Amino acid sequence: MEVVILNGSKQIGTLAADAIGELLRHKPDAVLGLATGSSPLPTYDELAARHERDGLDFSRASAFTLDEYVGLPAGHPESYREVIRREFTDRVNIAPENVHGPDGTATDILAACRAYEEAIAGAGGIDLQLLGVGTDGHIGFNEPGSSFASRTRIKSLIEQTRRDNARFFSSLAEVPHHVLTQGLGTIMDARHVILVATGAQKAQAVREFVEGPVSAICPASVLQFHPHTTVLLDEAAASALKLADFYRHTYDNKPGWQGI
Repeated sequence: MEVVILNGSKQIGTLAADAIGELLRHKPDAVLGLATGSSPLPTYDELAARHERDGLDFSRASAFTLDEYVGLPAGHPESYREVIRREFTDRVNIAPENVHGPDGTATDILAACRAYEEAIAGAGGIDLQLLGVGTDGHIGFNEPGSSFASRTRIKSLIEQTRRDNARFFSSLAEVPHHVLTQGLGTIMDARHVILVATGAQKAQAVREFVEGPVSAICPASVLQFHPHTTVLLDEAAASALKLADFYRHTYDNKPGWQGI
């Protein structure tokens, strides 16, 4: 796990976009894993700017989203398919048919989850997965207690997560209680994971998953076992790390050939 501490979200978005741009240049048909929430937005803004300004090409790429609410009707503005479309995929030249998400409207949820896993495998697996992290350490919607071997499935949201997400709805009552999410095992199959965390409210979760024990109570801690995880933090999110100075020194002296 590489921990990079930067001055703010703009630098974080630039570095994450560098990694995605480099991937697309070497593998134009790359498979991207897309996250929603506020953490990836600077990255999406930077990628859209590079597409517009520099011609960064997504035409052969495909994408799979992390999760989806259960029960929101198709086209609901807060469904994650709509959020990803609005915040990113409509702003670049990725083909709409190449953007996939779990089907939260399915009548057979188990079959929909199996189909999603099969679609990811059929695409050759995810090359680069973007992640945020919840204040309780969840990634995707893998809440505390999730199995490290879990695959795409239905999950119940804890009330803290529903309260955190209520800002996107008119009221807490409108936030669904259930979601479909890629499992921790699914996420761990990605060849490169980039996790972004900003703000002091994430500092405790960051400390626990970066430097704490690997435990199901902090789902993101499973990334300590991933062979290529990059954690991008601002100073506030890094404020509780005991080894922050070491991470800064390591990144400042990183050989250029290592890449991101």
